[in-house]
Amino acid sequence: TMASEAQKTFRRYAVLGDSTSTGDEINNRNFSKLCQECGIMDGKTVTSEAVDTVFYKVKAKNAGTITFEQFTEAMKELGQKRFKEKNPDQALQDIYKLMEGKNPGTASLNQARRAGAVGRLTDISKYAGSH
Repeated sequence: TMASEAQKTFRRYAVLGDSTSTGDEINNRNFSKLCQECGIMDGKTVTSEAVDTVFYKVKAKNAGTITFEQFTEAMKELGQKRFKEKNPDQALQDIYKLMEGKNPGTASLNQARRAGAVGRLTDISKYAGSH
């Protein structure tokens, strides 16, 4: 199902940089990374602030991580922002589609590479003798 695919992606991000993680809970940093790399964060209706806000809203009071159930709650909320014209269930399915088969780091490699090349071309400090 879409949800089980989403859960696999959730687990891959949950254990990122945390050797003690069981993959059952995800921290805020990895949650943000997942939202960014899977394209859930679009910078318009779903900003990094919106992602942070929803994380703190769904997590347990003293917890630093959220479970997949809480993650689903968060995705329902972000789905409504991201896919305004759809009903909540459909929006959630669309969020899950974005997550399908994604691995940490792989999603944004091309963007980073492109940004790097442009950065080099526009960085005036690299040009000697023009000032």
